[in-house]
Amino acid sequence: MNEIRNIVSDIKKGNIKPIYFLMGDEPYYIDKISDYIEETVLEESEKGFNQQVMYGRDATIEDIVSSAKRYPMMAERQVLIIKEAQDLSRNIEKLVAYAENPQPTTVLVLCYKYKKLDKRKKLHKVIAKTGLVYESKKLYDNQLADWIRRVLSGKKYQIEPKAAQMLIEFLGTDLNKIANELDKLMLILPVESIINDKHIEDNIGISKDFNNFELRKAVGEKNVLKVNRIINYFAENPKNNPLVMTISLLNNYFTQLLLFHGLKDKSKSSVAKNLGVNPYFIDEYFTASRNYPMRKVAQVIAFLRDADVKSKGVGASQSQRDILKELLFKILH
Repeated sequence: MNEIRNIVSDIKKGNIKPIYFLMGDEPYYIDKISDYIEETVLEESEKGFNQQVMYGRDATIEDIVSSAKRYPMMAERQVLIIKEAQDLSRNIEKLVAYAENPQPTTVLVLCYKYKKLDKRKKLHKVIAKTGLVYESKKLYDNQLADWIRRVLSGKKYQIEPKAAQMLIEFLGTDLNKIANELDKLMLILPVESIINDKHIEDNIGISKDFNNFELRKAVGEKNVLKVNRIINYFAENPKNNPLVMTISLLNNYFTQLLLFHGLKDKSKSSVAKNLGVNPYFIDEYFTASRNYPMRKVAQVIAFLRDADVKSKGVGASQSQRDILKELLFKILH
C-alpha cells in the first residue's frame, strides 16, 4: 500500500516516469495504477490525440516502440498503455533498446499480469534504472481482513470482524471482487457506517447464519444441531456453498488448531500473531482446542484430505451432500 501511495504521490507532483512496468500475480493494483495514469496524466482535451491503449495479443514490440517514439500533439506528453502485456512475454526482452533510451515525452505503461520479469535479465535492470518496475503480490489469506479495513477506513467506513470474514470466505482472495462488493456497500450505506453481518446478508446475499464462518465456529464448539442445520442449508444451496471451498476452509482451520496446540506461549497476542488471525476470533481456538486434542486434530486433517479426494470424484460415487455429511459426522464423533 505504501508503494502505491508513493507512486501516486510522485505522479501528482509531476515526477512522472517514462516507463511503468507493472507486473505480478495480483491484477488489482496493476489496474489501479494504470487507471490512475490513464485518468490523470493528461487533460481531457489532450487525450484524443495523445492517449492510446494497445493490447499485447494484438501488438508487437515493434508496434509499441514505434508508437512510443512519436511526439505528442499540442501537449507536453503522450500516454501509451499496453494492457495484457504478458501476451508479449516471449519477445519482451526486445524492449531493451527502447528502455535504455526512452522517449522523454512518452509515458509507456505495461500491464504484465500474472507474470514477472526475470530480474537477472537486462530489461528488468534497465527499466529499474530509467523508469519504474512495480511487482503486485498476492495477499495472504490472513492479510485480507486488514486490507478490507484499510480500504474502508480510507473512505470513512468501518467493518466488523465477522462481516470481513464473511466477505473473504465467500469471495476468496480476488481483490477486484472484494473491492466491487465494498463499492456496492458504500453506495448503499452512509459515510461513517460500521458494516456488519446483516449488511452483508441484505446487500450481497451471503447468509449471516449459514456460511462457512458459522460452520467453522459450530464445529469448534461441537454444536451438532447447528452444524447439521448449516450443512443442510449448504446441500440446498450448492452453487453458493461449493464443497471444495468448505473442505479447504475447514482444513485451514484445523491446521491452525494443530499449530495452536504446539504453541508454548498461548497468550492471546501470541496466538493471534502465530496463527495469523484477528484477535477477535482467538477465543474460538481456545474452545476448539478443548474439544479437539492434538491427536484428534491430526485425525480430522486426514478425514478432510480423504473428503477432498472424494469430492473430486476419485474412488467414490457419493453425492456432494453425502460426502459433507459423512465428513462432519467423523469430525464431530
